[in-house]
Amino acid sequence: MHPKRYNNLHEIKQLDAVSDHCQIYHLMTGYEFPWDMVRSLEVALMRTFCVPSVSKLLDKTQEFNKRPQKRYDDTSIIVVEISKWGYDDTRGKQAIERMNAIHSRFKIANEDFLYVLSTFIYDPIRWNARFGWRAMCDNEKLSSFYFWREVGIRMHIQDIPETYEEFERYNLDYEEKYFRFAESNRRVGEATQNLFLSWFPSWMHSALKPATLALLDDSMLDAFGFEHPSNFLRNAVANSLKIRARVLRLFPPRLTSDFYIDSPIRSYPDGYEIANVGASGKED
Repeated sequence: MHPKRYNNLHEIKQLDAVSDHCQIYHLMTGYEFPWDMVRSLEVALMRTFCVPSVSKLLDKTQEFNKRPQKRYDDTSIIVVEISKWGYDDTRGKQAIERMNAIHSRFKIANEDFLYVLSTFIYDPIRWNARFGWRAMCDNEKLSSFYFWREVGIRMHIQDIPETYEEFERYNLDYEEKYFRFAESNRRVGEATQNLFLSWFPSWMHSALKPATLALLDDSMLDAFGFEHPSNFLRNAVANSLKIRARVLRLFPPRLTSDFYIDSPIRSYPDGYEIANVGASGKED
């Protein structure tokens, strides 16, 4: 164990989860768990496609079929701009304004907005419980709730639960009620799976394709209509992530941030302006 590995955790525990949630969330996402946050939010993204009302809208726009990498990058940029700078910073405000402008072109139910918002809180927490190099402390879990609740308010989402426990219950009840198979789920899910595979050499695709499903739970696989991976494959993928976590404990603390937007982005090799993120040539 590196002697300074828990420096950020000590700082986080001294902060207040309510008043300091932006600072805590910044440390979590950019310094403590950057890779894990990206991967867990990819799973969260897939979870939202298990809801027919969500997948039908995405399937209708054809964004994931025609421009999957750009759709992925646009979503990532907006989320990470808010996470890195905070919702009241100039860039964070611009990202929320851009997100609201994009969403305003579609008729989206408030309950769907609420669910998607909840996945940003609870999917990273659940990922961390399985694969984190250390467990998130209560301050980190609560700061995630307070951070995204404030973002939700700025998105004009109604009836956001007021406590961590209430919102988690909403998340679980919603999935039980609305996770159902639909052909649109399958089409959007397959397009996203193909996007993930495109990041690797083609000769690896046949081996990696079932592995991309190994972290999806049974309710997700059924909603997509995907074949369930073998228990052997599920365990192999999970164990590899647990080994990675144990190795990370030996590393020194990160001294510079590692947000998604800190590295070159495939769809924007020359950089981007927040006001143009998400543009498809069919802007209102």
